[in-house]
Amino acid sequence: MAEEIVNRVANSKLKVIDLEDYYPEGQRVLFDIKDWLLEGLVLREKDFRVSVAAHDWSTYKDAYVALHCSTDAIVPDWAYMLIATQLQGISKLTVMGSLEHLESILYASIISELDTSVYQDLPVIIKGCSHKPVPPNALVLLSQKLQPYAKSIMFGEACSSVPLFKRK
Repeated sequence: MAEEIVNRVANSKLKVIDLEDYYPEGQRVLFDIKDWLLEGLVLREKDFRVSVAAHDWSTYKDAYVALHCSTDAIVPDWAYMLIATQLQGISKLTVMGSLEHLESILYASIISELDTSVYQDLPVIIKGCSHKPVPPNALVLLSQKLQPYAKSIMFGEACSSVPLFKRK
């Protein structure tokens, strides 16, 4: 009467990729330069350089840092570059932009290093739900990287996936 429950997904060739598994651990810091600008709007080079030189950069050890300005100031590119030179060898990664932009760059790097040839001729599901911030761009990059290899690409969960690609 009681039949054994068989997990057909686990027994199939279907491969599930969860980008959350590749989430790089580490502190994320949004570094706002507005406090180093005159009235939050004007960059005075001499004062800015003094602020950069006086800042304790060691607090960003092994952090992922996104540099930005939260005001409508026109900030020259060299200002962000100057800060980045101070963070070189201290932070894991420094970018200019938002935390979302930082995550997108992190995942682009991770995906570029993935060996997707291991999915040759296999059906693949890119898992959709995650508890960590996986940027939508990462899903796009991964689907493109898988396409030359995978037999098919789906998005979601094994029980309710959306077909995206099937090799003819």
